[in-house]
Amino acid sequence: MMMRRKMVLRVVSKLLIPFILLFALYVQWHGDFGPGGGFQAGVIFAAAFMLYGLIYGLGTLREALPSWVTRLVLSLGVLLYAGVGVVCLLLGGNFLDYDVLAHDPLHGQHYGIILVEFGVGLTVFAGIITIFCAFAGRAAADVNPHDPEETARAGDD
Repeated sequence: MMMRRKMVLRVVSKLLIPFILLFALYVQWHGDFGPGGGFQAGVIFAAAFMLYGLIYGLGTLREALPSWVTRLVLSLGVLLYAGVGVVCLLLGGNFLDYDVLAHDPLHGQHYGIILVEFGVGLTVFAGIITIFCAFAGRAAADVNPHDPEETARAGDD
């Protein structure tokens, strides 16, 4: 019975994860015109990967998304956010004064918000995945491999 339940979860998650990722992208790109933005999109994007890790295991998640990739994405998100501010300074404006990013201040605001929100989304996604994997790895390490009953209970989660 347990294997059948896991099979149902695996099939349903394979169907849902692409839609969760698509919704995260919608929230990311719709955020400058309505509710949403980088933080919310990053959380939703991370939730899809967390679901994958919960269903298929932390090892499988780490094969799909190695820790060096999450560190790289985390760094790129912070650099993108700060880089937009530095570019604004170099163009004669204040830090994160998007008006100087284009010939028209309105277009500059639009470009700046998109870039900064994308940086925030990358950082939040990678940060949440890093935290999730750290806690999930610690929880897996707490299971005593020499106790078959405890190992069986941990596998039922």
